[in-house]
Parts: sequence; C-alpha cells; structure tokens
Amino acid sequence: MAHQTDSASSSDPSDTPGAAATASAAATASATSTAATDPAALAADLREALRPLWRRLGEHRTLSMGKVGILARLDRHGSLTATDLAAHERISHQAVAGAVRELEQMGLVSRSPDPADGRRVLITLTDSGRARLDTERSAGQEWLIHAVTDELSESERATLAAAVPLLGRLDAEGTR
Repeated sequence: MAHQTDSASSSDPSDTPGAAATASAAATASATSTAATDPAALAADLREALRPLWRRLGEHRTLSMGKVGILARLDRHGSLTATDLAAHERISHQAVAGAVRELEQMGLVSRSPDPADGRRVLITLTDSGRARLDTERSAGQEWLIHAVTDELSESERATLAAAVPLLGRLDAEGTR
C-alpha cells in the first residue's frame, strides 16, 4: 500500500503551493544564472529556444533554407561564384551547384562569365529572385509580430531587442 501525505498536515513548508512555486522560480533562476555563465548550457538552452521559433517562421516558406540563404547572400554581396557561395554559406560546392541549378530554372538567379576571368561563372540575383526573396523573408512575419506583441511585456521586448545584435554576432563573418 502506498503511503500518501496530506499536504495540509505536512511539516515540510515546500509542500504548500506558494512555496512550491517559489522553489520552482528559485530553481529556474539558479539554472538561468548557471546557463548565463556556462557556455555549453547557454548554447543548449538557446538551441532549444530557437528551434520551435525557426520552425514556425519556416511554415510559410516555399523555398528551402539553403536556397533562401543563397538568394540572401547574392542580395547582400552581389554576383558571386559557386565556390564563394559555398564558402559563405558553409555548405558543399555540390549542394550549391544543385541549388543554383534549381534557382536558375525558376528564373531567380542567372549565370554569366566573369568579365575578369572568363573561366569563372558568376551567379547573379535576378529581379524575380529579389522579389521572391522579399516574399520568403516576410513568411511568418505576421505570426512573429503577434507573438512578440501578445506574449512579451514592454520590458521583455526591450530585453529581446538588446539581444538581437548579440545573436547576429554569433554568426558573424569569420566565426567558426
């Protein structure tokens, strides 16, 4: 027979609902301060927090993340070779070649000889590609606006705004 303890008669103060909530908040605060100082814990927490957000943002996309990355890179840097795209996007040359072939078939990029070196081929974003990139970038934007507005207080939105540049630095050019 299992032993049951009546929380009203328990001598342990953590058995009361208020104390349990306080203990839970203290444990969360302790875990948060540990995560804030432990890079491995912070990285794990960040990955787990971003995964569902990234999934929600991608629900309305019609192109893969890799293809959107290629279009975005061309938009920011102008014409590039497939080798340059592979290095910047940190994907294989073969993956870039396949994606560029598909993007070209859709009319989103074009290929042309490099005027400085006719042996090289430059990949350029077309006007249709720029319009499609704008559409892909805005996918999920309405959901995110509502989530930020409805789920976060003004001070939490300020904290999130302060974190955005830090998140951007995590994938800065040259970062391993």
